[in-house]
Amino acid sequence: MSVAALALLISGCATQPDTANQCGTVATYMEPDHGADIYRVVVTHLDGKPVISKPYYRLSVGKHTFTLAELIDAPSLKVKLAARTPKELTVNVAHNERYHIGAKFNVDKVYRGNDNSFWQPEVWQQEAHDCEFESER
Repeated sequence: MSVAALALLISGCATQPDTANQCGTVATYMEPDHGADIYRVVVTHLDGKPVISKPYYRLSVGKHTFTLAELIDAPSLKVKLAARTPKELTVNVAHNERYHIGAKFNVDKVYRGNDNSFWQPEVWQQEAHDCEFESER
């Protein structure tokens, strides 16, 4: 048996890290900084499935897509209700990280009528936060 084949065989037997219990958190509960034109959001869908909005979501590591409705209450916002449509945000969740998401209000101009470009969803804060799924016994 060649050395390369032996090395490949041995590496195949090596223990892989257990990532099954690893998770991160995406949160909507903190009040964002309105001075930075960031407002709260409501989660309507997670990975394409309808959800009841809650303060935070403990998620497996990897990409997750949120459908969000903005809660911008700025007096300068003059768009029609029909323009206040949900938007998607994809978060690449890492182990032991918490992501605070919100609606960034674009204040570069006055938005009126059916112009829905007045906001975009964003991660406005990221921080270390212990997260682990409970193992089943």
